[in-house]
Formats: sequence, C-alpha cells, structure tokens
Amino acid sequence: MASIEKRTSSDGATSYRVKVRLKGCPIQSATFERLTDAKKWVQDTESAIREGRHFKTSEAKKHTAKELINRYIKEILPRKPKSFVDQKIQLDWWKDNIGAYLLSDITPSLITEYRGKLLSEPSKRGGIKRTDATANRYCAVLSHCFTTAFKEWEWMQENPMLRIKKLKEPRGRVRFLSDEEREKLMQACKESQSPFLYLLVVLAISAGARKMELCSLNWEDVDLKRGIIILHDTKNGDRRALPLVGIAKDLMKEHFKNRNENANRVFPAKNLIDPIDIRTPFENALIKAEIKDFRWHDLRHSCASYLAMNGATLAEIAGVLGHKTLSMVKRYSHISDAHTAGVVERMNSKIFGGK
Repeated sequence: MASIEKRTSSDGATSYRVKVRLKGCPIQSATFERLTDAKKWVQDTESAIREGRHFKTSEAKKHTAKELINRYIKEILPRKPKSFVDQKIQLDWWKDNIGAYLLSDITPSLITEYRGKLLSEPSKRGGIKRTDATANRYCAVLSHCFTTAFKEWEWMQENPMLRIKKLKEPRGRVRFLSDEEREKLMQACKESQSPFLYLLVVLAISAGARKMELCSLNWEDVDLKRGIIILHDTKNGDRRALPLVGIAKDLMKEHFKNRNENANRVFPAKNLIDPIDIRTPFENALIKAEIKDFRWHDLRHSCASYLAMNGATLAEIAGVLGHKTLSMVKRYSHISDAHTAGVVERMNSKIFGGK
C-alpha cells in the first residue's frame, strides 16, 4: 500500500512525499518534485519488494552513528541550553563507543550491550558507577538522536531505542538537613572564602530554588520592595516567583548595597559576566561541617521537608517548588502525615465533640 502526500513550502515550491507500506518490509519513503516520478517510484519499489529484488540501500548504510551524533550536537543541541552540557557529555560517550557503527547496523541488542558497559564503568565525574536512572538519561538523548534521524533527516527507517525497555529507577530520594547539620553547614558557609555562598544557601533553603536558578539571577529579577525574585527561565519553562522573607530578605538588601555596579548578575563570576560556579566552595563547606551524602539539590529537598513539617500541604509545597503536578512532591507525604492526622482530628472534634 502506498500513499502520496503533496507538500508546499513557504516559497511556494511543491513536492511529493511518498511512503510504501508492505507487510514484512520496513516502510520505504522518498520525496520527489514531480508527481509522475513519485508514482513511478511507487510502482518500481512495490514490484522490487514483491519479487525479492529490494535490498536495504537506505541512508542508514551511508552514515555512521558518529556522523549522526555530530550533526545532532551541531544542529539540535544548541536549542536545549538548559541540558546542553549534560547531554553533550552523554552524546560524547555514545560517540566514543558506537560511533564507528553504520546506522543500519545499530540494533536494540547492540544498544543494550553498551548500556551494560555504561553501567559497569565509573563515570569521569566523581569516579563512581552510574545508576540505572543515569543510564536512562543517556539512552533518552540517544533515542532523540534516532528519532530526529528517522523523522527529519531520513537517515533511518526506525528508532531502535523504541524496542528497549527503560531500567527501573528507585524512588526519588529525600535527604534533608537535620537541625544540627543545618547549623554546622550555615557556620561553614559563613566562614567560606566565597562571598556569595552563605546567601545562596540561605536562599536555596528558604525558597527551594535550584542552583542555576539562583546563580543566573540578574538584578532586574529582584524586587526588594515587594520582597520577591522572579525566575524567568525555570526547568519546567514557567515563570515563578520566589518569596524573599526573613533573613533571606535582609541578606539580599545588604548584598544589594555592597554590589558591584558594573555587574548585572546578582552572583557574578570574576569576569562580572558569567554566573558564579559555587560547586567547590559548597563541597568544601560540606567537608568542614562533616556532612556526608549531601548534594546541592538536597537543599531544595530540605526546603520542602521543612515546609511539610510546618504544616504545608502537598499542593502548597508544589506551588513553592514550581511543580506542575503533585506527583513530584508525594515523596514528602510521609513527613506531613502528622499534620494530616491533626487536620482529621480537628475535623472530628468539631463534628463529634469530645465523643
């Protein structure tokens, strides 16, 4: 069975997209400028398939995985600035390991084999073995490469990744600072050589902001009179307002008074243009405070956990953290169980009295 789709480009040029579907054979497709050429190609292709004369001579035999990944990095990855760095590292790993294979030779079993290698070897960043969740991220970006090659570039006739099951990931962890840990960390941050670390950690705990959301702030995003910070470029794509209250607001006012007027960024690097890299000062503060198994993102978990312990509902926590659904904050539900029990107890007391 064949289908011919007429297409008209923005400049008025007409083309004909043809697809031939026959049982037992991958979909064959091609594009022609003339309808007569498209119809002739359909007849020739269908005859060749039925008579066993059709061989797989598609673009997949002309390009390697390395060529595909390089083109993806050049044309597609710049459109994803938030994930550019991480996905570039992931794609480079795939290029180093399967780059020499022709696209026509890449199969689900081959990808699964190299996924096993990915899990068995230590990462270059940190030297620890990768988790199943990390392997899924590596596979996801490779899958998008294959989808782009299939749908947009016509280099492949299918995405082999679609036949591979994702690895089961553990529940999202909830690691938050105890009162003692928080006091020790805050003191270590105050004593840090980084002039911004203490304020950044206070903001992260106070409002649950992500590291890059804070480090990328410009002064026009901060409204000290109203006591809010506007995040324009968040992970889910929505604008979000962070409340500035208490010590966080006081510290921001002081920081504004002492700011470098040549820098538009709230937390600039030494060149006053790029955002500050706070990773090393934070890791040093953790070591000094003797806090183990803790990452910057756990400051966000700490904020959510403190909210839950102080009676915030899951909907309220989701609103503070900027989650569109409650599924991401259900990990904190056990923390707010006592608050939930209190609500039920007050309702029962009001309805049934002391009985």
